[in-house]
Amino acid sequence: MLSDVLVPRNRWDLLAGYPRQVPTVTVIVTHYEQHHLLSRMASALRRQTLRPARVVLADDGSARTPGFAVPGVETVVVSQPDEGFRAGAVRNLAARRSVGEVLVFLDADTVPEAGYVEEIVRHIALCPDVLAVGRRRHASFAGLAHDRQPAASAALAEPAWLRDAYAASENLLHADGRSFRFVIGAVLACRRDLFHDLAGFDERFVGYGGEDWDLAYRAWNAGAVLVHERAAVAWHDGPDWAGRGGEAEVMDHQSARLAAVIPEPSTRGAPMPGTIPDVLVDVHAAGPFGDTVRTVHSLLRQTHRDLGIRLSAPDERLRETYAAVVRTEPWSGDQLRRARVRVDVHEPLPAAAVERAVTMIAESDVGRVDLVREGRRLGVAWSTRALGRARRWSARFETDDVIDRAFGRRRLSLDGADDRTTTLAGFFAGWT
Repeated sequence: MLSDVLVPRNRWDLLAGYPRQVPTVTVIVTHYEQHHLLSRMASALRRQTLRPARVVLADDGSARTPGFAVPGVETVVVSQPDEGFRAGAVRNLAARRSVGEVLVFLDADTVPEAGYVEEIVRHIALCPDVLAVGRRRHASFAGLAHDRQPAASAALAEPAWLRDAYAASENLLHADGRSFRFVIGAVLACRRDLFHDLAGFDERFVGYGGEDWDLAYRAWNAGAVLVHERAAVAWHDGPDWAGRGGEAEVMDHQSARLAAVIPEPSTRGAPMPGTIPDVLVDVHAAGPFGDTVRTVHSLLRQTHRDLGIRLSAPDERLRETYAAVVRTEPWSGDQLRRARVRVDVHEPLPAAAVERAVTMIAESDVGRVDLVREGRRLGVAWSTRALGRARRWSARFETDDVIDRAFGRRRLSLDGADDRTTTLAGFFAGWT
């Protein structure tokens, strides 16, 4: 049985004092019409210092089923019809055939060095929340015998944006809500339990790229600990996409697709709360009708515009007033996984309250923020990230215990007068 260490926030460095664990690993290799590379991949996996219990070749619709076997390792080949680039879907298919505790994802054109598996599972084996990304280097495999490893070739330039990001964040130790961009599906690993908790890759992604960033975003948002395992090196055949003259339209399509499902502001670019809001607000006002109206209106006035509002106990009169802007049905699973913050509100909030709470949660990785005015709590803002980690640890700890130990809580003092002293007409008109 592996160690399960609960670390605060993204502090994977605190695992340094624990002895290494040896997990059971399934390696999943994503493939499409790269038959000429498979013998090199088989040779590299056979050389691993931590040999996988199973290797699953995930074929994304090649014209002929690839023949693939790793000597001495149980090998399975799964395939799906060719319906476009569906790397996420075929990885999910392969994951359903996995065994053991850890999944290690590789692409067929990304060949691991001998110590790759052992190095990429280093922190995963100690902490079930870790999502690890290896170091993808670049070389040309042309003219290189299949039994020789790419490290013997002249290295091509590594993408500067990725190298600089890892250096600036100390290998993602100082990751934040934007660091999912530095996680690459070709060199990715995590516990099987974490992968299942995330519901795997989103199979709606069809076309080149984005499915790995989406998974990494949802992982961070569910409380994952991001680690760049620099010693886990795998070699990609050819340069990075930026060095191949990739079409701008392909990258633009990827950016637009991510903006639709990832509400993080620098990814989305503008508030788009219609389907996937950044903030989910549940209104629990139990007082007079007018007080509930004031509370909902206060949310519609928020400076943070990317939010959805739900009435927990709807009044038919409220349905008439707010039919187009407020929901009564439960939040969808997709909304709950992707919104960065959840807010429970009992009384009207000042216009900047949600923005201030979101900033506090996003910048300080806080788990809970109490919204307080004149000693009275108006509501609570919860980090979806903290709630996700607490859910996975629920068999051992209470939710509040995980939030306090791993993220902490803060108090946000709010200004402004109590708007309930005027009539609704006065409130709507802004009278004091």
